[in-house]
Amino acid sequence: MDAAPYRRKLHYRAHHRGTREADAMVGGFFDQCSANWGEAEYEWFERLIEEEDVDIMAWALGTAPPDPAFAGPLMEQLMQLNFITLPEGLSTQTS
Repeated sequence: MDAAPYRRKLHYRAHHRGTREADAMVGGFFDQCSANWGEAEYEWFERLIEEEDVDIMAWALGTAPPDPAFAGPLMEQLMQLNFITLPEGLSTQTS
């Protein structure tokens, strides 16, 4: 089976969440980490992106405990948030 169409579908869904924040978080995580994933990790991610963005973001930010179904090494990677890049033209500095 050719995995490329499946990965393209996940990539699209990861980057088109509905808000810039969720796109950066979920899409950035997929871009940074998915190259090293096996079948189990892709299945985990596919289940994750079925969840509500507010839940995913709360788990990643640590403002809510992760659903036990998602606990483990991938959630720990997501919680590091070291993969997020802001789109060009956005700044974290204020005037």
